[in-house]
Amino acid sequence: DVDPRKVCQGRRVALAWFSPDCKHFSKAKGGKPVEKKIRGLAWVVIRWASTVKPRVICLENVEEFRTWGPLNPDGTPDRSRKGETFEAWTAKLRSCGYQVEARELRACDFGAPTTRKRLFVIARCDGEPIEWPEPTHGPGRQGPHRTAAECIQWDIPAPSIFERKKPLAEKTMRRIARGVQRYTVEPDDPFIA
Repeated sequence: DVDPRKVCQGRRVALAWFSPDCKHFSKAKGGKPVEKKIRGLAWVVIRWASTVKPRVICLENVEEFRTWGPLNPDGTPDRSRKGETFEAWTAKLRSCGYQVEARELRACDFGAPTTRKRLFVIARCDGEPIEWPEPTHGPGRQGPHRTAAECIQWDIPAPSIFERKKPLAEKTMRRIARGVQRYTVEPDDPFIA
């Protein structure tokens, strides 16, 4: 709902960063119908690009954001048109004078204690090249991958995930089982807290 021209008051914008709601693109969402209003939040980027023209635009989202496409009448994604809306959105950025690149990066490769992948889109209209950071952590790099276990304060009591009022989804239970198998049952040096 923000008007870029009103907010910027004629001042130039060096960097605009967007992280629109990703729940309708995430594989963890399941097959629930989507809300078009939330799913279309990335179009706000185009409003900023076409009105106040930031020199650099960054967008961060789940990797499935690249599959953004039209919806079926029942509100589920049309799998036969996967990626069409993402391509149209990218083309619109280019038509606003931007050079656009997209990459999937893993946070653990940059020192964060998570293996999650995220899609980053960088758009520039200032004639400078888009530069991506070099990974700093992992085998053969300046530091090892960090683990979430090193960040958790194990002495703080917390309720069990299995004692929730709303039961966990079947897919979540399968992911937990795979994790227990991978990190506790199978390894010679199991992770046990």
